[in-house]
Amino acid sequence: MSDRVIDNPIINSPYGRPNRHFAFDSDGITDRIEDGRRPSSFFIPVPRPRKRGQQLELQVFTQDDIRLNKQVNDVRERVDAWREAGWPNVTPTTRRLLEYWSDPDRDNKLLFCQREAVETAVFLAEGATKWHGSWINNDLDAHNAEYNNGLSRVALKMATGTGKTIVMAMLIAWQTINKVHSPYDKTFAKRFLVVAPGLTIRDRLRVLLPEDPGNYYRERDLVPAEFIDDLGQAKIVITNFHSFRLRETRFGRSATGNTKALVAPGRPNPFLETPPQMVSRVLRELGGSSEIVVFNDEAHHCYRGRVGEPEPDADTVENLHGDERKEAADRAEEARVWFSGLEAIRSKVGIKKVYDLSATPFFLAGSGYREGTLFPWVVSDFSLIDAIEAGIVKIPRVPVDDNRVANRVTYLNLWEEVRDSLPKGGRKSNQGFTSADLPGALTGALHSLYGSYQKAFEAWEKSEAASHGQPPPVFIVVCSNTTVSQAVYDWIGGFDREQGGHVLPTAGQLPLFSNVTDGQWLHRPRTILVDAAEFESGKLSPEFRGAAAREIAEFKQDYADRFPGRTAEGISDVELLREVMNTVGKPGKLGEPVRCVVSVSMLTEGWDANTVTHILGVRAFGTQLLCEQVVGRGLRRVSYVADEEGMFTPEYADVYGVPFQFIPTVAVTRELPMKPIRNVRTEPDRDAKKLEITFPRVVGYHLEMPDVPLIADLSDPDLRMALSKADLPTETTVAGQVGEEAVHGLEQLERYRGRHVAYRLASEVLRRKLRTENGDLRPWYFPQVLTIAQQWLHRCVDIRDDQAIGLILLREAEAVEKIWQSITWQGGRRERWVLPVLRSVDPIGTTSNVDFRTTRDVWPTNPKRCHVNLVTLDGKDGNAWERAVAQAIESLPENQVAAYVRNDHLDFFVPYEHAGRSRRFYPDFLVKIADTGDGITRTLIVEVSGGRKSQSEASQKAWAARNLWVPAVNNSGRFGRWSFCELRDPTTAKRDLRPAIDALFAQIGLSEITDAVSVEEELV
Repeated sequence: MSDRVIDNPIINSPYGRPNRHFAFDSDGITDRIEDGRRPSSFFIPVPRPRKRGQQLELQVFTQDDIRLNKQVNDVRERVDAWREAGWPNVTPTTRRLLEYWSDPDRDNKLLFCQREAVETAVFLAEGATKWHGSWINNDLDAHNAEYNNGLSRVALKMATGTGKTIVMAMLIAWQTINKVHSPYDKTFAKRFLVVAPGLTIRDRLRVLLPEDPGNYYRERDLVPAEFIDDLGQAKIVITNFHSFRLRETRFGRSATGNTKALVAPGRPNPFLETPPQMVSRVLRELGGSSEIVVFNDEAHHCYRGRVGEPEPDADTVENLHGDERKEAADRAEEARVWFSGLEAIRSKVGIKKVYDLSATPFFLAGSGYREGTLFPWVVSDFSLIDAIEAGIVKIPRVPVDDNRVANRVTYLNLWEEVRDSLPKGGRKSNQGFTSADLPGALTGALHSLYGSYQKAFEAWEKSEAASHGQPPPVFIVVCSNTTVSQAVYDWIGGFDREQGGHVLPTAGQLPLFSNVTDGQWLHRPRTILVDAAEFESGKLSPEFRGAAAREIAEFKQDYADRFPGRTAEGISDVELLREVMNTVGKPGKLGEPVRCVVSVSMLTEGWDANTVTHILGVRAFGTQLLCEQVVGRGLRRVSYVADEEGMFTPEYADVYGVPFQFIPTVAVTRELPMKPIRNVRTEPDRDAKKLEITFPRVVGYHLEMPDVPLIADLSDPDLRMALSKADLPTETTVAGQVGEEAVHGLEQLERYRGRHVAYRLASEVLRRKLRTENGDLRPWYFPQVLTIAQQWLHRCVDIRDDQAIGLILLREAEAVEKIWQSITWQGGRRERWVLPVLRSVDPIGTTSNVDFRTTRDVWPTNPKRCHVNLVTLDGKDGNAWERAVAQAIESLPENQVAAYVRNDHLDFFVPYEHAGRSRRFYPDFLVKIADTGDGITRTLIVEVSGGRKSQSEASQKAWAARNLWVPAVNNSGRFGRWSFCELRDPTTAKRDLRPAIDALFAQIGLSEITDAVSVEEELV
């Protein structure tokens, strides 16, 4: 494969649906790019070698090894169509969330794979039955009956590093907020159990708790402001599956050994919990009695072993040997505990749905199924190769050639070179093996990979990322047992050597990783030793405690230095070391200075250090599944800054000793500047009485119209519409490979005449726009509306290309909106009778609670003019338009402007309709006018418009602000006086703002404001 090197594997945007992929052929992956998304598929599992401890030979996957995941592809097709149709058949709450998450103007954009996983779950719960997808749930029920004893499971497959935790947070928000707004809807719940395979992941999942300071709902802006309070009703328990084990009861803990021995065999153990008691303990914090929703993180650990005979070529625990047999037996027992725990919860409380999330939802060895077989209840798939092509994860690079005279690449198949020279057991049985005994192939691999690390470290030192506090790159070593890990740790990090009755600190062989410099142990170690199994169990063996004694002491001292007045004595050694491991690559944390991690077996799943750049495997890898799990520890990206094309640039992880390859590449990482994260917030020390701006949250409009004659004002150019072939074809030719062609047309619409079209449009205006407060029709208005519709068709519709007037019904919603905008009333304009409909929950917004993080450029505000510390700037490298307007507002005298704020995370919007759909317009600024002493608060809405923004909907937004929002709020009389101003040239912003401000002072209506300036300088 070395002759098929791909320079840049990233060919898709991370934020859009993949539309290209690299093709496979009979020799493996190629550099040929094909259009369209790659179908979901899997590589046929290869039976493991039967020879004890044998390394997996590198398998070159070809098109002959690929099998399509039919269920996933069929579901994906349905979800794509449903998405394109605008997510029909969902609750209004769900639609609001889906629109919020998919908004292309979001500051904190969500990856497409995250949105697709959530959309798939939502579709199955809300849309499938009514959107041609009932068969999906029927098939899932059948799979779950066969494989899960009827437990309702849905699996979402997402490559490591693509954001499974964010998906869980989105699903929790979707369930909770819907349940709050529709408490009797059995589709939803607000009680959740999140189950993890170990303590490390359990700790990391705290971001799912709304009350956690670093929760993802806030950090990733997952919930609109109007739903924040609803989210607080979620009850969430996060645990590791070990909590499902039946524990000793209080009576059992106090009973003596003799008492326990008297219990007759074959009877239930009275000293252990019953399953219902275990459930009560695990779910104690949830309270209530309704069904819960369960999330299984790293869900490939949770399965029910095959009932009956094993599948052909499937490994059972009995036909494995040595360490592999022990590992398989341990995994099978863990899976049994996890799955039976969920069954106990279902029996006592009820489980509405189980959402499984995993990068590798495959059956493991010992399950009775062929290892690597996909869980049949997987419905969504974003694979590692998809993630690489979208740039979402680092690209693993493995050795593809060397200059040694041999048939294999030495550092690719490292285990084959070193296994016979390494001890087979742990520390207890191999006290004599030291760092001096490491074989040359292993130390050679360490030196070789370290040379690459040195270059990465030097590049980091010179980078902008380092100047912003980004920790250094990280090198990890995955060893076969504790004896090997100890020897490698000593060789890399240093050790104490006895000489002449003295203990001399001896430096490690790799200077950047050595914990000893100038004959002294460093206060903050650069290299740490990790035993994942002991960390996850929560207990340290005496051997490991002794080996890590120095590290433990140093980290306790560091903890005391960082937190004066606190003591680390109350923190257990394992909690402290787990905190160090969990914070590797995190600025300002205990693990920040760590550059090298030496681990036993493999690093913990869920370990999410994004600074890993180099991985060395010193163990057997029997399957590609294990290869992917180990390599996955180094796949999280450092930078999520898109380039000028909106694409991520490649980041790489160099991997030795793990025979794993998807995309061969020798390209290097191109450094992009890492943008600092800034906290945009309301400053508590600023004068709130003067600077706070409040506003109504309007969600709709109500017309209290008198029954007076209607007239039409058709002079506005925005009311015009053109019909041409540029919009839609009127003829479509179809043909097969043989036979005659056929032409499909729109004859039925073309036969409609103007009177019929006007009648249809008038009916829709009456139905959609002219109902009473109670929702009743006003049929007496129909003749007048029909006349106006006929006038609009005659004066405002431009027919080109010999199009027929009936084709306007293909754009019916747009036509109805334009006719509606033209209608006024004799005796006064419609604006006189419009009133606002406010949000039922939290109807008044304020600048007092702004608090969010952003990587956008910002401009600091004047503390005397703005309640919020920063103005965010849109666009690449910031936006001079917003900055210029903010400067112009601040330069106006205080007797004109009291305060202003950038409308970002305020949740201030103007509702409007476009093309038949409800939308929201978020103007750029709110400006509070100086107090005149008359008790009226005056506020100006400012939109920065012009050529830099799309004009497709601009006129509709401005019309809604002028003719609906502002008149409605002013008519209500409860929120002071408002006006709307559109700035088209930021260089004249100061001059153009003055007439709008003066008009507000004078309480002049909007029509007078419009007339106050020329057409070229129109503010509204």
